[in-house]
Amino acid sequence: MESLFATIDAAYMSKLLVILLQGVLTSLRIFAITLVIAVPLGFLVSFAKKSKYKIVSVPINIYILIMRGTPLLLQILIVYFGPYYVFRLSYDRFAAIIIAFVLNYAAYFAEIFRGGIESMPVGQYEAAGALGFTKAQTFFRIILPQVVKRILPASANEVITLVKDTALAQTIGVAELFALSSKQASFKTSVIPLFVAGIFYFVLNWIVTAAFAYFEKKLDYYK
Repeated sequence: MESLFATIDAAYMSKLLVILLQGVLTSLRIFAITLVIAVPLGFLVSFAKKSKYKIVSVPINIYILIMRGTPLLLQILIVYFGPYYVFRLSYDRFAAIIIAFVLNYAAYFAEIFRGGIESMPVGQYEAAGALGFTKAQTFFRIILPQVVKRILPASANEVITLVKDTALAQTIGVAELFALSSKQASFKTSVIPLFVAGIFYFVLNWIVTAAFAYFEKKLDYYK
């Protein structure tokens, strides 16, 4: 057990922090790019699922079912290795991670958005129509602000999960935070690099939690 907690000198700790910060930057890139693409895509998917045309809604329902019904780890492997085994094509590992994460999280966000939209009382649409609002004005000025407030808690959970899921990028060799900490832990035969990585994940999720708490407070109309 002592070897697992082997003493690491200050010089190595400084080097370790530099190495892990590189992993943090990669994890943040995955996190940011996924959010920027998956959120608007999920918004579009939620509307496509509600389409009255089955040629649109059926494929979307199947897509959501697959994304939510299979592990993200498996999806990453299929996205990266699938094109090679089927078409003998290979591409950048980081791009494969982004594609897999975006497809997965867009499906989850789509269900969150759909639930928020469908939770709005029909009377609000009718009242807006009686006041002369168009459908677009009704949605963007009346419905959407209320939907955003309602979906914040569920969205926060997904975003926090996304921070932790970036660790799965190591599956295909992307050097993110967990991959680099695992490598250093193996190299030094110590759990300290993993412990430090855990602190980084905790701080990132604390920031996300604080940000969502701030927005929820801002949107608390009753106060």
